[in-house]
Amino acid sequence: MRLSMTYFLNKVRPHGKLFRGKNRKVKTISMREILDLKKDFEREERNMLYLRHPYLTSEQSYGHMKELKAQRPHIMEKYHEYRVQKFSRQYTFADALSHLRVKEAWD
Repeated sequence: MRLSMTYFLNKVRPHGKLFRGKNRKVKTISMREILDLKKDFEREERNMLYLRHPYLTSEQSYGHMKELKAQRPHIMEKYHEYRVQKFSRQYTFADALSHLRVKEAWD
């Protein structure tokens, strides 16, 4: 009887999901979490300021990479050739099990 009374005296814990529903456990908010949230809002506001007032206008930024693309080697083409060479190879069961063939003799 004494053991069951201690269970009744304690606060009722929620069943299942702890942080959802009618009898949920409410998280306490610390001062650090408030400061982190404030810092996130300030960073978001700075980003929105940069988006609202860009350095170049759309007319100035049009076609600005055309000369650089002509000068650079075609890196993506080289990467594509490398991937085709590496991953398009035919892979058979004999290749997969070749490490099991130590000797040809069946002695």
